[in-house]
Amino acid sequence: MSAGTQLDRPKAAFDPANPSTGTEETCGHPDGVRATARIRAAYNGRVTTLPELRSDGPFHLRRMRTGGRAATVGVIGAMSAPLGGDRLALDITAEDRAELDVTTAAATLALRGPTTAPATYDVRLSVGEHACLRWLPKPLISAADSNLHQTCTVNLAATSQLVLREEQILGRANEKPGHLVSRIRVHRAGRLLLDQHTAYGDPEPGWDGPAVLDGHRAVGQLLVVDPELDLQRAPVLLRKGTKDGCAVLAPLAGGPALLATAVARTSSALRELLNEALGHAFGE
Repeated sequence: MSAGTQLDRPKAAFDPANPSTGTEETCGHPDGVRATARIRAAYNGRVTTLPELRSDGPFHLRRMRTGGRAATVGVIGAMSAPLGGDRLALDITAEDRAELDVTTAAATLALRGPTTAPATYDVRLSVGEHACLRWLPKPLISAADSNLHQTCTVNLAATSQLVLREEQILGRANEKPGHLVSRIRVHRAGRLLLDQHTAYGDPEPGWDGPAVLDGHRAVGQLLVVDPELDLQRAPVLLRKGTKDGCAVLAPLAGGPALLATAVARTSSALRELLNEALGHAFGE
C-alpha cells in the first residue's frame, strides 16, 4: 500500500508461548509485518451486508456508499507495504447470492525494506453460489531492488460470477524494476480453471526479451467468469501493431471464462486495453 511511511511500521511481536513468533523464520525479517485482513459479504434477502470487515497491518478496510444490492469495500494503505520480509494476506469471501466490489484507494508500491528477502502478498477470493465478486485493485508497482511474491487464489462455485483485474507496473519512472513473481490460480466447482505464473525482473532470464515483454513496462490480466458468457467466439487481438501495447482476449477451456492478457508502455495505456477487453467480454 502506498500510504504511510516506514516509521509507522510496528515491530513483529514476540509471543512467549510460541518462540518462533516474530522471528525471521515466520516473518521473513525481525522487522517484517505479518497481517491478514478479512472481508465477508452476505446477502440478507434484500441487499448485501458486511458481517465481517477486519482491518490488519497495512490494510485499512472501509465500507463505501453504493446503490442497489451490492456492497463496496475500499482497501486503504495504513503504512508502507509490502517491504522485504513482510507476510501479508487479504481474505475476501462473497457468500451465496452476495454481490461485492472491492478496490484499493491507491497503487500498491513494493519496496526493498530492511532486507533483500522476498515479501509475500496473498489474495484469497471465495465466491459462493449465484454470488458475484469484482476484485479491481489499483496497479502494483515493482520498485527497484524490491522482491515480491504475489499470489491470487480463487475458489468459485458453479454459478459464481467473477471479474478480476491485475495490473503490474515494472519500475517507477527512469528506474529498473524489482523482482516480481506472480501467480493466479482459479478453481471452479472444484476443478482447476486457470493456473498462470509470471516472473519479471532480475534474475529471471529473458523476461524483457522480444518473446515476453519486448521493452514494455506495464502488464496486466483480466479474468471474467460468468455462466452466461457467450464463448462461441475466436480469440480477439486488441490494437495489433500499435507501439503503446496490445492485448489478447481468449476463452478458457475449463469453463465459462474469458482471459485477457495485456502489455503496454504506460499504466494508462494498460488500463485502456483492459477496459476495452472488458467491453468485448460483455459484447459492448
